[in-house]
Amino acid sequence: MTQTTHPTTAPPPSSSSSSSPPEPVDVLILGAGWSSQFLLPLLTQHNLTHAATTRSGHDGTIPFTFVPSSRSPAPFTLLPSAKTVLITFPLKGGGESETLTTLYAHTHPPADADADAAATTHWIQLGSTGIFTAPHWNDSRSEPHTGAKDDGRGRGEDELLALRGADACVLDLAGLYGGDERRPRDWVGRVAGSKREVQGKGALHLVHGRDVARAVVGVVGRFGAVGGRRWIVTDLRVYDWWDLIMSWGGEGKGKEKGEQMEYERWVVELMREEGVRALPREKEGLGRLLDGREFWEAIGSWPGEGRVT
Repeated sequence: MTQTTHPTTAPPPSSSSSSSPPEPVDVLILGAGWSSQFLLPLLTQHNLTHAATTRSGHDGTIPFTFVPSSRSPAPFTLLPSAKTVLITFPLKGGGESETLTTLYAHTHPPADADADAAATTHWIQLGSTGIFTAPHWNDSRSEPHTGAKDDGRGRGEDELLALRGADACVLDLAGLYGGDERRPRDWVGRVAGSKREVQGKGALHLVHGRDVARAVVGVVGRFGAVGGRRWIVTDLRVYDWWDLIMSWGGEGKGKEKGEQMEYERWVVELMREEGVRALPREKEGLGRLLDGREFWEAIGSWPGEGRVT
């Protein structure tokens, strides 16, 4: 039976065992954040051995912090060798992807002395579809249009793909939701606090945490089909913010009934003012649109969660 290194059971590194390298794993997660609650059980289900890091090393994870300006290999010596490394935090601008992959390779030499450890490892970078800003359909072959909103993520992804080629891929995720922590209906008051702000809301794209986990496991199993590229990952739906606001009103944390009715009234008034006969509105009038079909086709799987409610 395959032994699984699980963050809730794996013993933390200790000084007495620091001289012995950690056991190799199938998947190493750099940064076990929100998505790990969905990913870790699925990795176990698929008999994929795994280890994960956090800044503090809590719950049996490996303490690890990536400092882009540091060239010290010391933090990387705590990490196990892995067939696939999943990077969940953004690598921004030029140099960060090179630093991380090079230091990992330096501290995890392959059995074949002539091989490049970074090249014998598969790399998955989780990113955001926020880098696609063109006000029309965008798919996995579209060029990101970062413009003034560029925080360096797009360039960091480009660097990883340029350095590692077919041994790397980027999964640009739509809006993440799932569990009690991330409920889209709780976002309404934050993103649209007035009628004017509601008027400006167009399309919303989402992906559930369980489908993020499915995406990662699918990539691990079929890396040859996805390596060397950036992919848009959504739940294959385009939501209309007006439709959602009409359904939810101002429902969510801290919202009163009067506020809910105000949102509904705003949407009805806007429908009249802009000649919208029914919701949801036509897709082509919603601005930026994301087409995530190609990724799911490539891994031979589909999102398993239903429409957000």
